[in-house]
Amino acid sequence: MSLYKEQYLVGFIRRQQHLLKADRNIEKNTTSKADEMDDQDNTAAEQNKDSTGGESENTSETPPINERMAPDLTLVLIGDPASTDIGPKNILLDHDDQTNVEQFSPNLYNLCGRHVCVINMLGLQTKEIPLNQGVHAFVLLLPNTLHSSHYSSGVQWLEKVFGRGALSYLITVVTHEPGETCESALKELKTNIDFNEKRFHTCTRSMMDENQVANLLEKINVMVSENDPQSYTGLVCAEDKDQEGHLEDKYHEEERKDSELKTNKTGTADEEVSVKENISGNKEQPVKVSEEIKKKRSCQKQTETLLGRLHLQDKFQHKFPPADFLQIHLRVKQHHVTSEKDLAQTFLHRLMMLDYRVRYIPVKSDSQTEGNHPKPVQVIDITEEDFSNLGALLRMGAGTHQSEQTHLHPMDVQMAVFHCSDSFLKQMMITKLSQCQYALPLLVPDPVTMEIECPLWTFRQITKTWKVTEIKDGSNIVTMKSVPVYKAQTPLVSFFRLGSLSVSKSQLINTLINDRHNTFFHRNCPGSTKSRYLMDGVAEIAWYCPAGKPNDIFNDCIAFCNLHGDALLTERQCNILIEKSSINIILFPSLQKHEESQSLISALFKSRKPLICLCVDDCDVVKTTTGQYIIGLKDRSQSEVSEELKQIIREFLSVDGSSLKPCFQLETMAELSGIRVDESDPACQRGKSAAMIIMDLIKKNNMDVSKLKDEFLPYRGDLWHQWSKIHKELYNLRGDIENEKSKKQQQLMNIRQKQCDASCSKLMELFIESLSSLPLTDKQYFLKWIQILIDDLSTDELSSVLQSYDKKWSEVLALKNKCNKSDLLLIKQTELEDISRKLQSATFGLEHIFREMGQIYEAHRAIEGESRHTDWSKYPELAAQLMISGHPMELMDGDAGHVPLTWISSLLEEVIKKLGDQRVFVLSVLGIQSSGKSTMLNTMFGLQFAVSAGRCTKGAFMQLLKVSEEMKKDLKFDYLLVVDTEGLRALELEGNITLHHDNELATFVVGLGNMTLINIFGENPSEMQDILQIVVQAFMRMKKVQLSPSCVFVHQNVTDVAAAEKNMDGKRRLQEKLDQMAKLAAEEEFCDAECFSDVIEFDVRKDVKYCAQLWEGSPPMAPPNPGYSESIQEVKNTILSKASQSAGITLTQFKYKIQDLWSALLNENFVFSFKNTLEIAAYRKLESQYGNWTWDLRSNMLTIENQLYNRIENGNLDKVELSYLNKESNKTYETIAKEMTTYFEDKREKEILAQWRGRFETKIKEFHDDQVSTVKRKLDEVIQQKKACEKLDDKKKEFEDKLLQRSKELAQQLKDKAKDEEELNKQFRSVWSDLVTEITADTKPIEDIDLEEDMFAILQELGFEWPLINECKQNGRYKKISRLGDYSDYVILPKKGNLSDTSEPGPAIKEDDNASRRVTKFWQCIKKSFGHNSKTKQRKHKSHSALSYGEQQQIRLLIDKADKQSLGAIKDKPVATRGYTQTHLHEVAKNVKEEVKNFSRTYTLKKEFTVDLILYVFDRAESWLLDSQEKFKMNTDALTYLESKKTQFHTVFRSFCKGNSSAVVLAELICEKLKASTVEAVCNRTAIGLAGEMRCNFPAFNGNRLNLEKHVLKSLAENENFNDFINYIRNPRKQTEAFIKAQVKKYIFRDHKDETVNVLKNNVDDVNSLVSRALSTATQKVQTQRGNINMWLKEFSSLLKDELTLDIISSQNFSDINDFEFLKDEIKEIFTSIIDQMSSFSLDKLNKSRLKPDEILIDQLCKCCWVKCPFCAAVCTNTIEDHSPNDHNVPFHRPSAINGWHYRGTVEFSINFCTTNVASDRSFYPRHDSEETVPYKRYRTAGPEYANWRITPDESKLAYWKWFVCRFQKNLEKHYNLKFQGRGEIPSEWKTISKNEAIKSLDEMCV
Repeated sequence: MSLYKEQYLVGFIRRQQHLLKADRNIEKNTTSKADEMDDQDNTAAEQNKDSTGGESENTSETPPINERMAPDLTLVLIGDPASTDIGPKNILLDHDDQTNVEQFSPNLYNLCGRHVCVINMLGLQTKEIPLNQGVHAFVLLLPNTLHSSHYSSGVQWLEKVFGRGALSYLITVVTHEPGETCESALKELKTNIDFNEKRFHTCTRSMMDENQVANLLEKINVMVSENDPQSYTGLVCAEDKDQEGHLEDKYHEEERKDSELKTNKTGTADEEVSVKENISGNKEQPVKVSEEIKKKRSCQKQTETLLGRLHLQDKFQHKFPPADFLQIHLRVKQHHVTSEKDLAQTFLHRLMMLDYRVRYIPVKSDSQTEGNHPKPVQVIDITEEDFSNLGALLRMGAGTHQSEQTHLHPMDVQMAVFHCSDSFLKQMMITKLSQCQYALPLLVPDPVTMEIECPLWTFRQITKTWKVTEIKDGSNIVTMKSVPVYKAQTPLVSFFRLGSLSVSKSQLINTLINDRHNTFFHRNCPGSTKSRYLMDGVAEIAWYCPAGKPNDIFNDCIAFCNLHGDALLTERQCNILIEKSSINIILFPSLQKHEESQSLISALFKSRKPLICLCVDDCDVVKTTTGQYIIGLKDRSQSEVSEELKQIIREFLSVDGSSLKPCFQLETMAELSGIRVDESDPACQRGKSAAMIIMDLIKKNNMDVSKLKDEFLPYRGDLWHQWSKIHKELYNLRGDIENEKSKKQQQLMNIRQKQCDASCSKLMELFIESLSSLPLTDKQYFLKWIQILIDDLSTDELSSVLQSYDKKWSEVLALKNKCNKSDLLLIKQTELEDISRKLQSATFGLEHIFREMGQIYEAHRAIEGESRHTDWSKYPELAAQLMISGHPMELMDGDAGHVPLTWISSLLEEVIKKLGDQRVFVLSVLGIQSSGKSTMLNTMFGLQFAVSAGRCTKGAFMQLLKVSEEMKKDLKFDYLLVVDTEGLRALELEGNITLHHDNELATFVVGLGNMTLINIFGENPSEMQDILQIVVQAFMRMKKVQLSPSCVFVHQNVTDVAAAEKNMDGKRRLQEKLDQMAKLAAEEEFCDAECFSDVIEFDVRKDVKYCAQLWEGSPPMAPPNPGYSESIQEVKNTILSKASQSAGITLTQFKYKIQDLWSALLNENFVFSFKNTLEIAAYRKLESQYGNWTWDLRSNMLTIENQLYNRIENGNLDKVELSYLNKESNKTYETIAKEMTTYFEDKREKEILAQWRGRFETKIKEFHDDQVSTVKRKLDEVIQQKKACEKLDDKKKEFEDKLLQRSKELAQQLKDKAKDEEELNKQFRSVWSDLVTEITADTKPIEDIDLEEDMFAILQELGFEWPLINECKQNGRYKKISRLGDYSDYVILPKKGNLSDTSEPGPAIKEDDNASRRVTKFWQCIKKSFGHNSKTKQRKHKSHSALSYGEQQQIRLLIDKADKQSLGAIKDKPVATRGYTQTHLHEVAKNVKEEVKNFSRTYTLKKEFTVDLILYVFDRAESWLLDSQEKFKMNTDALTYLESKKTQFHTVFRSFCKGNSSAVVLAELICEKLKASTVEAVCNRTAIGLAGEMRCNFPAFNGNRLNLEKHVLKSLAENENFNDFINYIRNPRKQTEAFIKAQVKKYIFRDHKDETVNVLKNNVDDVNSLVSRALSTATQKVQTQRGNINMWLKEFSSLLKDELTLDIISSQNFSDINDFEFLKDEIKEIFTSIIDQMSSFSLDKLNKSRLKPDEILIDQLCKCCWVKCPFCAAVCTNTIEDHSPNDHNVPFHRPSAINGWHYRGTVEFSINFCTTNVASDRSFYPRHDSEETVPYKRYRTAGPEYANWRITPDESKLAYWKWFVCRFQKNLEKHYNLKFQGRGEIPSEWKTISKNEAIKSLDEMCV
């Protein structure tokens, strides 16, 4: 037997005899089956009879029936089914049957040898147990993490079902996973009053550990021995329930009594508890239950009832966090709720909105009329006799409502919510109560443990401001004080009540503080009831703060404390307050009635502390010699008493004496013993400790607050401000722009390096360490403590500086009002500026630390690049966690006036990683400084935007607000992102700085927001006009850049918001102002707008809201105006209503929006500079998708074209109908149309894509139609060629018939010589020669053409000399004519005597400095005065080139035009169908000569130019002419055709000679004809397939036009061929086509050769299968229909018509064939050998096929826009060829030098980027002959070639072209005959760029 069995062996043996006796009582009338079972069980019992104390073999067997009939223990398992793993190995519970019938547990029997029955009631909390045998223990199983809530619900159920007595039989078991600990479980469970630590056990969930289960049984055994009775039976249960019901009735009866009337402690009789019987049968002596325990139990019961009514049972253990309320919830009811369960939520929501009416929220149905809980009136039936007995009449209704539940006391609701909130929500709640000017809980008894707690933490964010009036030198001096309330040292006046009173103590206190506001709740307040549960023993505190006015009640701040309830019953709180108070005021009914009152008051009199006794039943006023007062209240009005109290308190406080000096400070409450301070929480202490380490560091050297930031936060100081200033200057450069830009960029890097060199301060190290290592709760405490302590640090200095500022500002105003402005005014203004700067430096808050984090990150990121393994790289993640948790983050640095884009972008990226790319609705706010914007947002959403102590918001902050689940059905976004901003017209800024700053801020904020709240404070017309002008201009800019936010105007501080007529008049005036501002803004922004509605969708009736003033009275004692809260709630509802119509934007889109707006704002012209990254990215994706759609259409049309081409060649089609092509392509087109619909409607960017949908649908339709018409044109040409060759086709048929016939005849003659190959060949040549001569006798052969000879002849005919032509041809310069950089050698300049102004080379750039302007004007005067001589001198200064940039460009345009027109004209000639004639070239040459002749110029072009240009055009056309002539010759020349068929018919001839049958010969003939067709078909299929493969998978071809451009440039850089670069610059399309051809060749013949071969083989197999199927089908049909060879040939040809061409074969020579199976087999055999040969043929054949993969890809990829930038020749990267109305654009431009731009009259290149120029003040000459310059900022006005280009300013970051300029500097100088010198000197930074860096920078183009 195991040790565990030994433990219980004695008990087991003792029970054996009793259990065996019970067996005899078994009923004898059981069924036979039962008897049989009994016999089996008895047999088992007999086998066990002889077992002794030693271990028995059958101990594991089931015990006999008699043991099961009377179990040792009956256990009921209740609780959570998930708390244990039920199964056969579970010792306690091996079955999962949930039942209320006990079941024997063999596992427990095996463990301890005892008969234990287990009832599994886990999860079944609706059934009751028939307690037949009695329950020894209720085992409550709880999972480790959910123990608290499940314990409460389990105990409640047990008590409800079995009565309170069942709790004595309860043992609690917490289960856990292996390795887990349950330390916190015991600690938390001990807070429950019913919990018994001795009856607590823990074990693993599996319950397989014998030791753990044995220990549990031991504890159960101990509990059973202690209980009397030892088991809980049905009888006990019934009695207990009755008693419980009785007690419950009694409780409700007592609850209805006046809660103020308490029984005397001494008069309370002791109660006896039930007598317990111990295990030996002896009875214990009765024990007394202390009054304290009774009170504790009563309080707990009341709390449970209260929390149950409020539905807060679970929240008492699992507290409300702030996150539950910092969400977008459903609209809060303003005046009442319909259920008590809504009270807590409504209370908190309305409190967050500063509605002080939150104290009383009526509960009533929506249908009820206004009033306080109207009760139903009882109607009774009475007679006249009843009137004689009035008492009986009144008693008829008595008790009617006795059982009716009264409504909850308002303060019970407040305190219940307080107890159910976590410490952070408590702090928010108390802060809001303080703002509502309500008293705050100072001492709070725990409703369960009755422990007294001081919630000091909740006071930490409250600051009190007041003005102290002092008399000095006969004048009143008013001093303002602003102190955190926990530090404020003030007198404390405490009020106590002894016994029950007829007057309200709280109401009396209110009259001392604010007689118009109920600071303390009292019995006469709305909603008050007689019964309250949570307020007795609570001490509340409030402060009176004077305003520095004559009518102040007191001259300094005073704290008033009110102890609720009878002070005699709350001794601990009473003693604490008496000790802390400066003055004690006690109210009591009469000294004679209360002995305890007398003793307490006597003790207070003896203490000599100021005391005022208010006796309710007396009317005398007595003052003692020691200064104490006794005042009777009888027959005296409250106002009279109040005034007397005020006077006495003032008298006490005015007396000089140490005892009456301000002696109370909240912080000192933590020093008291006997009470708990909430800040003693371990997490709070850990957070505070981490914060105090930082604060100790800050305070170490007693440094001035204004110097702290520079000392501990060096990154965000001067270096950051310098960086911001220089960075802004980058966007408004002057002088030598690129060199200046390079210098500034280097300066920026140097500053970043200095920041990195300034090591991270110890403060930041500690801060980051705490953020990284602390758990979430500790971290929240840490941040709160840091904010509290830092604000506390700067409060004193700020207060002093603000006073100085106020004083100096008053002096400045006074001097301004004087008529004569003295120098003193300037001095005072300077002093005011100094104070303002000091004010800014004295502000030190948490936002500065986060700003430092951002700068550390940005500096290291700029220097070290991206890294994931450094400390600084983790900063965005840390900040993202805080932002997600609701912490506001700085978006714009208010001090530097700059957005740290790198930091903000990384921060938002981390937020996206953690949350996903959630949709947010961005709500921003604008308004004048100090107009209440932050207050409005905080009131509206319960926010707490970060503001340094004593300052307004600086910059912009953003905060995330989650949308609650119930609101997501109405809103299409997941979060509301609120952006709070600094005020416009800040006093710190002046003049133009203010205007620029305001415009910048307004534009930024309006652009960011999906909606902007325009906050207007008051109704001052001038102030309104200022802000309206700024706002309207911001909205105008949004309209011009196609952003469409909405807006709501909020008029705050309006006196009469209810006057509808006045409001309508105000709206009308606002509308007029807005319309007026819109017209003004339209003029400034060059936009058409007549009214505000033209700028933005705006309805003045709906989008203008009026808000009441914030305060109800004069601060600092005024509470918030309830009308303000209601107004803000209405504004919030309007916002959410409008927001519900928007899907917001994604966080990614928000990130890019910030970047775009800020980048544009850095430039002077926002609209001109704005680039919408989101739109650009969406458009690029759309372009790529457009490429996919067009490829699908093109691929489909290529297949259709191929099929129809074969039909035409086979003679099966002689006309192609458009309708047929449309029908064939319609399926693919409809599929693409559906894909487009899905793309535009389902993509996340669908709102952005909507603007292009119609245009792209039209473009796809146009592309489809163009493809159809192109295919038709091509096929029509094929048909024309076919018709042109009809005569030859007839001859072909005749020739084949004759040859076959002759071959047959000759074969018969040469049967005997079949093996003599020489003889056979001789005979064939003879026959062949005769037949060719016969057939071509009347046909003139087509001769080969000699293009070179024709070229010479044509040029001579045009008048050019032979030597000149020959020289031009030999030197080959004509081949490079399109790529030349300098055409000076081709021109003859006018003689010197004929020089004129217009012949001077035209400069491209005009200098922008004053000196250069003076030089230009002087030079013009010189020219006019000295004419030719000046020109002579000028020639010396001129560039090496005789031509200006503009003139060079004109010649290039001439060459391009001639090339394009000539090639077009030649390719329009029908050379392939009608052949080549010399007139084709002659016509082209003549046109070129004419173009040169008509070329407008001031110089003469040499003959060499014309000759070279004509030769260039001829050279370009040569290959096309030769190919076309070859096609013509093949299709129309009989001799050429016959020569091509010689080998084929030689094979047929030899076959006949060998004696082969006709079937074999026909098979050979068919296969020979199919061979060429099969090769062509396979190559065409392969070409289409490879083109498709590369289009989808090859990186250069699988994107949009921009992607192709990137790869072209990358290829050019890798090859480093200057000529290729120049070719690309001059003719980008030509170079791109060359790139495509090279990449296709590389792909097919090198990189993917094996894959290409596989594609080829697959196509060969497909053709083989096609032929096999055709053979089988044709043979089967002919055999079925018994047809002949003619029928077979037709059928076979018809089956192949779409895929292969097969020339018509005459059947007359094969009419003897009738074995078609044999014919089929022969063809298969021969064709298989052909297929085998094809599988290994060279890939070079792909180059000779009709369709070529490179040409297909060129058609697909190069059908786009090729317009070049008029400045730098960058190519427009739009994928669509005609993309109007969209402007031409390119992501990155180039230095103008690449295109030959230089400074007029010099050899100096212009190296400026046009993207930099357009943001500068520079000008340019648009054409070489221009006399007037055009400012770059207005480049669109320079002519048509400029007007359609969108060139947005940027920092010209692309390194590629900078590397190109440096790499090919010499080549460029030689090419253009210019120099990189002077203003064109290359910046040194450019020369450090490597080729790899240049290539890598290309990736930025596609970002």
